[in-house]
Amino acid sequence: MNRKHLILLLLFSAGMVRAQQPGIILGSDTTFRVITTAVPFLLISPDARASALGDAGAALSPDANAAFWNPAKVVFLEDSYGGGLSWTPWLGKIVNDMWIAYLPGFYKISREQAIAGSLKYFDLGNISFRGSGNEPLGDFNPRELAFDITYSRMLTESFSVGLTGRYIYSNLTGSLQSGTVDARPINSVAVDLGVFYTKPMQSAQTSNLALAAVISNIGPKVSYTDNANRNFIPTNLRLGAAYTRDVDPFNSFTFLLDLNKLMVPTINNNQSVLGGMFGSFTDAPDGFAEEIKEFILNSGVEYWYNKTFAARIGYFLESKEKGNRKYMTLGLGFRNQKSFGIDVAYLVPTNSRENPLAETLRFSLLFQVKKAAEESVTD
Repeated sequence: MNRKHLILLLLFSAGMVRAQQPGIILGSDTTFRVITTAVPFLLISPDARASALGDAGAALSPDANAAFWNPAKVVFLEDSYGGGLSWTPWLGKIVNDMWIAYLPGFYKISREQAIAGSLKYFDLGNISFRGSGNEPLGDFNPRELAFDITYSRMLTESFSVGLTGRYIYSNLTGSLQSGTVDARPINSVAVDLGVFYTKPMQSAQTSNLALAAVISNIGPKVSYTDNANRNFIPTNLRLGAAYTRDVDPFNSFTFLLDLNKLMVPTINNNQSVLGGMFGSFTDAPDGFAEEIKEFILNSGVEYWYNKTFAARIGYFLESKEKGNRKYMTLGLGFRNQKSFGIDVAYLVPTNSRENPLAETLRFSLLFQVKKAAEESVTD
């Protein structure tokens, strides 16, 4: 079995086994209770800007990728319409044909309303399946996608709400039949709910405070096999804050902090979706000490020169018992103040040189356009 076979086995197993049971995948250490879900690709950061900030994106100033991080931010976009394209070679330390693409777009209906849409596509490359006797079972190209539609509305000058509807498709094995396992693709739906607050702060130097809260991927359980093996999708709570300080007319800094918590049961997969969401804050076997370990910390600093050139640094911190992802992120950005932008991000693990995420690169292109009437006023 090569490395890609192992990756697919792990992904497929996460959809079949009872994810809440410790030590069920490949004999893992039972002292570690890593929470696994179906369709984890939904949580992978798609764009280079927020990825370079340690995945701290809930309260980050909005751009064309805003809806992924917080649907409520979209209405605060200053431009009338725009879009983008992001591409990420995935797990490049292990394989060379896995990648993620993200295609977002938005449109301002009015000053108080905006809509957005996006397509996220995850291609896992080609794989040859083999049976228990090493007999060939055929070749397949596993793939997953999510299609989103977002509505964002401003309620006050500083506060907005947003709602995203999501269609989810995941096909890891095609119509593979092996023994008693009859695999099938996943077709499902989910929603995101978000709120966003942003307020200029008058002081000796211009500054701004932004706060955000998002619950993403609220949806039914899914299964790659049958209804007896249904598992939670990655419902996630994200709380974020961003503080921006303009040092002078040319230089500004933004300091970001996000907290993430999977709203998925630690040990009891038999709960309902709502029961699992609310119970996820009190069901850890080791009590409050373990519940705290289920939070992921994302932090970052973004520097802009003349709103044209950006440098970014961030850090992603996850408890050892809950996955042990720890890495630094770096990035650069450029904006043509009329319409065009480009971002690049680079990931550097801090806990292991052999981390499969090591050296992950992300690339994003953006375009954002004002209406002709607005352009003539500003020119």
